[in-house]
Amino acid sequence: MADRHLTKLGMGFLATNSLLALYNSWGDAGAVAFVLTADAALVLLFLCLREIERAHGDAGRRRNIKAVVWALTTALTVMFASRVAPLMPPAGAAGVWIVAVATAAGGFWVLFLLIFYQSMSISGGGRMKNKRM
Repeated sequence: MADRHLTKLGMGFLATNSLLALYNSWGDAGAVAFVLTADAALVLLFLCLREIERAHGDAGRRRNIKAVVWALTTALTVMFASRVAPLMPPAGAAGVWIVAVATAAGGFWVLFLLIFYQSMSISGGGRMKNKRM
């Protein structure tokens, strides 16, 4: 029951913040599009996370939803990096993009490759770590 209230509170905060951002950037079509796109991606991300929690036994469905989650988080990361990087000095902008790429690559690794490599290690198909003699 408390989870539902926290979800509603979080969505209310997102809606209020988005309305204020739209109000402040109303004359700038690019900024309005950015706010609306980011909000749509966040809402879709929350819906996908809820669907992952509901899809307990269906591994194929969970894998497909995880792919959408990774795509949405990568899109949000690139969107925000593209807004922050131009405000930084060149070295800072490079750092922002390096962190964005590392975040996307790390997310891909955790969501898709790590499980594969763990299953290889468990089944004996991969190299064994911490081999004791």
